[in-house]
Amino acid sequence: MNIRLTQIDGALPNLALMKLAAWHRDNGDTVTLTRHLERDMFEPDYHKVYGSSIFDFSRQRLDRFTQAWPGAIVGGTGTGNHKTVESITGQYAGIDYSGYPDFHESIGFTQRGCRLKCKFCVVPAKEGKPKSTAKISEIWRGSPYPKKLHILDNDFFGNPDWRARITEIRDGDFRVCISQGINVRLIDAESAAALATIQYRDTKFQRRRLYTAWDNIGDERIFFAGVDTLRAAGIPATDLMTYMLIGYDPLETWPRIWHRFNAMVARGIKPYPMVYNPNRKDLLAFQRWTITGLYRIIPWDEYKRTTKSTASVEAWLASRSPPPHHNK
Repeated sequence: MNIRLTQIDGALPNLALMKLAAWHRDNGDTVTLTRHLERDMFEPDYHKVYGSSIFDFSRQRLDRFTQAWPGAIVGGTGTGNHKTVESITGQYAGIDYSGYPDFHESIGFTQRGCRLKCKFCVVPAKEGKPKSTAKISEIWRGSPYPKKLHILDNDFFGNPDWRARITEIRDGDFRVCISQGINVRLIDAESAAALATIQYRDTKFQRRRLYTAWDNIGDERIFFAGVDTLRAAGIPATDLMTYMLIGYDPLETWPRIWHRFNAMVARGIKPYPMVYNPNRKDLLAFQRWTITGLYRIIPWDEYKRTTKSTASVEAWLASRSPPPHHNK
């Protein structure tokens, strides 16, 4: 059979598609992995087409894909579809990295499931209660690949075997990126101390970075209690990037958004807004202003007046004196 695998969003390689690629190739099928949503002019017909989307805000891209491929099998946390790869492949454990030839790290899960039941998240319904799924040695591709791991766990410390995984990371001298986030609301002295012993890194493996989230303004006290617990273990707030969901809560207001944003910036935390409603142009502009780091040099009101074109932003920057140096 001729198979098309489509990565609809996400910068990292898509593990679900990598598993499907390995399974289909082991069954003698021809596999094409692509990020193109629509059919290219010279593309052949396919016996099966798959699409994977992991972000809710990719709805427009997902719609374009399903319009182009109406019979496609679609899955991922950004689709609302609870269908899993395992429902197709069974307990097949192969992973095919060949669709990502420039990617040299290793990627995988040490656990699946989640302790929480956030209304905006499909993970608990899709994956159930937390359970251990793999050792570090089962995720690393082995020599000659670098000891750099992208751990995709939704809740690393929800893993009943997290202590063993920390030991494997530390003793194996691995650098790890836990980009899906550490739940700072549930952090305690033991887990914070464990984090401080490993080489946690950002997605580029260039600097120390831990990812977490603050989605509900009512969690302010417990959020900063967790930040203080990390600081007591030797992990400064400047090592944190915090996802902040915006545009989801019907009671949310701009003052509430600013309160979370300013409280984090005051502590040296790097905010990362996640826009739930892709039709909110104001929130999308706020997201760009924040994640590009422009909030450090361009006041929000001035930025809003320059967002009609990239050239106008560049002109604004050129008109200013060089910005002060900011430690990262």
